[in-house]
Amino acid sequence: MESWKTVYIDGAPRIAADVMGHGPMVLFLHGIGGNRTNWHLQLPALAPHFTACAWDARGYGLSDDYEGDLDFGDFSGDICRLLDRFEVDRAHICGLSFGGRVAQDFYPRHPDRVATLVLCDTFAGEDPDDPRASRSQTPEEFVEARIRPYLEGAKPAEQAPRSVAKLMSPNRSEDAYRRAVAASETLHVDSYIKTVRASADYNRVETLGSIAVPTLLVFGEDDPLTPPDIGRYMQERIAGSRLVLIEGAGHMTNLEKPDAFNEAVLDFLTAHAGLASVARLI
Repeated sequence: MESWKTVYIDGAPRIAADVMGHGPMVLFLHGIGGNRTNWHLQLPALAPHFTACAWDARGYGLSDDYEGDLDFGDFSGDICRLLDRFEVDRAHICGLSFGGRVAQDFYPRHPDRVATLVLCDTFAGEDPDDPRASRSQTPEEFVEARIRPYLEGAKPAEQAPRSVAKLMSPNRSEDAYRRAVAASETLHVDSYIKTVRASADYNRVETLGSIAVPTLLVFGEDDPLTPPDIGRYMQERIAGSRLVLIEGAGHMTNLEKPDAFNEAVLDFLTAHAGLASVARLI
């Protein structure tokens, strides 16, 4: 049964999160076109063993918008506020796409607060010495494709069906497509544009080798934006990391193949459960 609770983390901006279960904290970070609801197929699967928490990043979903430009490091400060709210010293961090980039930025800033990393359908940045590191679009193409329609007056409800269809496998289920579109339709346009601009050129390639916590990489075999070669590239640079390829999935592995995704992530987290702090549900 879906029985998560929505909580709010005070501060500027206020952050919303859906929380379910009790135990070591697992924090889910959504993609650039999504929100916390993208993880609603994961929360019930993990809740019997963990405190499963899916946030809305600043300027997304039920979280507040904010004044001024975005510094990518602002997300790390928001994560610290969320962990403090639950009195969690160390958490398992799971991020997909843009959420995976937030996780990669958070780790070198606060390595003592990360128990494990699950990096899904994401990338660290451009590496001129290895073309496998690059997504299918240049940073300039990514920004142009993502924000131009909104600068020209498009509404999220108009853009969501087309954007989602380009990212998912042609074999995705109707339920997966519906869930992704529903989240994308709620984008806060101004905050979304700021996020796209701030994240496009952000690069953590040089810090991949410093990741010293257990790390799972999950990629869709049919991912058109961050193909499996990016996962292989990251696996070579993160010592001891494990790569799982999800058959028949595109860029949104957790929605397109939730059973396979949940099994891979739950097996990994169960093996390292004790590394994270038990959340205090206030």
